Amino acid sequence: MHSLPLDQRLRGRRVLLTGHTGFKGAWLTLLLRRLGAEVHGLALGPEPGALFTRARLHDALASDARVDIRDGTAVQAALDAAAPDLVLHLAAESLVRRAFHAPAATFATNVQGTVNVLEAARTRGFRGPLVVVTTDKVYANDGRDSAYEEHDRLGGDGAYAASKAASELAAAAYRQSYGLRIATVRAGNVIGGGDVCADRLMPDCIRAWAHGDPVRIRRPQATRPWQHVLEPLLGYLHVAVGILDGDTTLLRGFNLGPIEPAWPVARVLDEAVQHWPNARWIGSPEPGAPPEASKLDLQVQAVLDATPWRPRWDTREAIARTVRWERAVHDGLDPRVACERDLDARLAGGRTE
Repeated sequence: MHSLPLDQRLRGRRVLLTGHTGFKGAWLTLLLRRLGAEVHGLALGPEPGALFTRARLHDALASDARVDIRDGTAVQAALDAAAPDLVLHLAAESLVRRAFHAPAATFATNVQGTVNVLEAARTRGFRGPLVVVTTDKVYANDGRDSAYEEHDRLGGDGAYAASKAASELAAAAYRQSYGLRIATVRAGNVIGGGDVCADRLMPDCIRAWAHGDPVRIRRPQATRPWQHVLEPLLGYLHVAVGILDGDTTLLRGFNLGPIEPAWPVARVLDEAVQHWPNARWIGSPEPGAPPEASKLDLQVQAVLDATPWRPRWDTREAIARTVRWERAVHDGLDPRVACERDLDARLAGGRTE
């Protein structure tokens, strides 16, 4: 287990970050820069209204390759140009509902796209850490009340979950067959300021509340392991630098989520409305909606045992940080400044006043 702070391990390191224009990618770009890394991005252009654009993150990058992850030749060229010390692979179709309606494109992006990154690493002789980001939904969900552990069976009833589980299998195959130094990381439901994606809980809430409307919720009793975006991102980096230091026990899959039990959506909403004036929510079942698991929780003891990573912001804090970020930006605060404030607080171990 490494003992040096992340900034000492990452300062001056060249990092190839795929998916840097997405929500998590934008936050990770800022975090890596704060820790002194040189960030080389590989992604499609940002979605309308994306945090990457609003926070003007292009200037945080050493290079910005606008590449479709399904284009293996372009991925290889970007890897060559970046000459990275480590690779963080986040580029993916990340929306469950969009994946449901476009399964072929989802499998192409999430499976073949991951294979393209792995194949570029294999053929170009890359020997650094390669962290593949998947999801808590890679497990064959049997409706259990207990949390899923890394040895549980992978599966997935929908295109999103199944494609992410398949990318886990691809990563394992490249690790075992070709000796690549790969870890996969399976984060819980991530929230934080600046997410604008449709059909995600907090962005849907903020859009409704900003217009003075109640948010309509189709499954208020569904439980998920909620966490602030900075928590799993720091976990990814702890896994990466551990591999960089030669810890071969990290070449496996890890869950990253809150230590506390999963919260139901209704509890999240009841907490969130306290931080936005006159906010309301309404249970509103949606006939014909894509199937979703009613229960999901993660056991995170393995990563706690293997790395120095410890989540500091619990679910209540994650919700408060998210809604207060959105309120401040809604009231005129620069999104980049809002992100930097949360980075300052998290890296210092701070809590909401």
